[in-house]
Amino acid sequence: MERAARAAAVLQRLRTTYPDAHCELDHQGAFQLLVATILSAQCTDVRVNLVTPALFKKYPDAESLAAARQEDVEDLVRSTGFFHNKARNLIAAAKSLVQDHHGKVPRELAPLTHLPGVGRKTANVVLGNAYGIEAGIVVDTHVARLSKRLGLTKHTDPVKIEKDLIKQIPQDAWTLWSHLLIWHGRRRCMARNPDCPNCELRSLCPSAGKL
Repeated sequence: MERAARAAAVLQRLRTTYPDAHCELDHQGAFQLLVATILSAQCTDVRVNLVTPALFKKYPDAESLAAARQEDVEDLVRSTGFFHNKARNLIAAAKSLVQDHHGKVPRELAPLTHLPGVGRKTANVVLGNAYGIEAGIVVDTHVARLSKRLGLTKHTDPVKIEKDLIKQIPQDAWTLWSHLLIWHGRRRCMARNPDCPNCELRSLCPSAGKL
């Protein structure tokens, strides 16, 4: 089966399997999602969701976070790991939002990726989930792993994987595609001991039973 046909079949089957697939970072609005996504680097969504309520209560907007002391932010985000860098990036990003964007999160890829601590993946998360803008495909560890196992890419570099995927996935499903693969990667196709015998994609996956 050629890649495009397999991708289409995978998309349809995962839509059926996970009809409620969505971003699992708790947030209200683009600012909170930006903060949560920065914190999610090298950390689970579950852990981030435990941290952000207190963080958002103390710093509900870019203006308040921009004025924060780094030590105070570090104390709140410590359990997410790499808390020195994350706190520094959060404050710097908030300052940039205030100085350059009137405190609002941009709706375009380029200005988003110019914010401290924000790369293409984070920008795509915010655009797709906060604004409904299909600017690209989020390639996290789950999407990278499953895309390779499914034979949709041979690359390991996220930028190259994304380039392969955007040729195969309809643009109106770019955000959903990431959610579906993340959900499947967490629930069935784990990095270690994937549940191939019970996998909904078994008949479509060239790696089934070989991992």
